[in-house]
Amino acid sequence: MVFVTGATGILGRIIVLELLKKGKTVRAAKRPSSNIGEVKHSYQFYTETPEIFFNKIEWINVDFDDIHSLQDALVGVTEVYHCAAKVSFHPKDEKEMYHTNIKCTENLLFACDGSSVQKFLHVSSIAVLDGVNEQGELDEESDFNPKIEHSAYAISKHLSEMEVWRASAEGLNTIIINPGMIVGTGNWKQSSGELFSTFEKNSFTFSGASNYVDVRDVAKISIDLMEKDKFGERFILVSESKKYAEIGNQIRKKLSLKEAKILSLSILNIGRWLNIFFGWLIPQLKMATRTNIESVTSSSIISNQKVKETLGYHFIPVQESVDFHLNNYINDKKLNQL
Repeated sequence: MVFVTGATGILGRIIVLELLKKGKTVRAAKRPSSNIGEVKHSYQFYTETPEIFFNKIEWINVDFDDIHSLQDALVGVTEVYHCAAKVSFHPKDEKEMYHTNIKCTENLLFACDGSSVQKFLHVSSIAVLDGVNEQGELDEESDFNPKIEHSAYAISKHLSEMEVWRASAEGLNTIIINPGMIVGTGNWKQSSGELFSTFEKNSFTFSGASNYVDVRDVAKISIDLMEKDKFGERFILVSESKKYAEIGNQIRKKLSLKEAKILSLSILNIGRWLNIFFGWLIPQLKMATRTNIESVTSSSIISNQKVKETLGYHFIPVQESVDFHLNNYINDKKLNQL
């Protein structure tokens, strides 16, 4: 039995699907309010038999603040894929993000202790990487530097990683993956699922770049790493670095919208000062923080060599990935499902 947390999320649902394709029995965590029908709907874009696979899932409501609930969810489970997380760069979400990403991970690992769980994969983020190698790239040796100012999200993911490394030191077989921005289908109004609606609604973009990866790659690599027992290691999962403007205009062109304008650093800094004085009055200004501005105006070269060499894996090109999921987004819009 395999247990997947965050199974209604953009990544968790595809890990569930790929496990089912391999004949695994899957127990999937959800909240009582989760829309599992939306998960079923999104499967039509990934398989010709969505209903057959969806009906094989054992859904279970899990309270991550209740150790007994977690222990019950782990009965008979030998492998865990921990995808559940809160992703946000808005100050109002900091408290919830710290609780979800750190405390809930700690509780899950505590529940694993003494259970039948033998393998544990934790989904982290490239946001925790600091310090470049001799080639000027971030890689798996790029340790988090607490002396540098980070987003609350990066801090929460770093501290959740610390919980995983602690469990690893105590004998649990663990793997950590650090994906870039995941491009996927469904969950259009949350986390990286907002990629397409964000570029559709906003006629502006930023001068920086980000590292992207297709959700199908992340799911397949995660399962492959677990099958090959690559324990006690981390793996960066990115396909390519692309400018926000390039991705934004690829999306906007397909949607028959005007090219997005790049906001200059000076305009963004004006927004930061306005946030200081008027952020309490205009909620949107709260996003204009120093760390957020630095993030959207900078770019990093991130190496994916380790996972490519370990698995011989070839990533889906970002342009191809965006096209595939953008078409799904457009089809869903036509069905008035957004």
